[in-house]
Amino acid sequence: MRKSAEEARRTRDRIVGVAVTHASSAGLSGLTIGSLAETLDMSKAGVVGPFGSRAGLQLAALDQAVEMFTEAVVAPGRAAEPGLPCLYALIDSWCAYLADSPFPNGCFVTAASCELDGQPGDLRARLYEAVTRWRRFLAEQITAAVAAGDLAPELDPEELVSTLTGLAMAANQEIQLLGDEGAAGRARRLMRAALAHHRPRPTA
Repeated sequence: MRKSAEEARRTRDRIVGVAVTHASSAGLSGLTIGSLAETLDMSKAGVVGPFGSRAGLQLAALDQAVEMFTEAVVAPGRAAEPGLPCLYALIDSWCAYLADSPFPNGCFVTAASCELDGQPGDLRARLYEAVTRWRRFLAEQITAAVAAGDLAPELDPEELVSTLTGLAMAANQEIQLLGDEGAAGRARRLMRAALAHHRPRPTA
């Protein structure tokens, strides 16, 4: 029984791994059971079975992509001291993730945001939760840096979150669409400059 459960888990993980790669190129809406079955050399029933439906598979693929982003970008920040050290670590890991994305079409979350922003449903709701959680974490670290005196007290954390997110999304487009090899490094410099701009002004 234990061996059977382990085999089922490995099969599920294998299907999700291929599904994430396919969805990165074709979009979550373009994820088809037939193409996955062909790639995996499995039956359609075998592919969809562990998830109950195509919608369940799409959600599993999205969850896997978010988990990969969390491991690559958020985990290094959580390992740093709260506040400014965490923000520096996040910027470095974020830009490294953009420069060397595990997905053929760049940042999965950015691509999914463009795909799903006007499509209400479970996928959009799940993505909304993930993006909101990420932005909240960024805002918390900005607030911690303000409390520590490392950033100016008049700073609006949400404004800085928007600035950093906009730079990351622009870099993803520059890398994927424009083939700009310097985009990630430029984004890193601009993100760090945005933090520096909000450092407290020296008093006379």
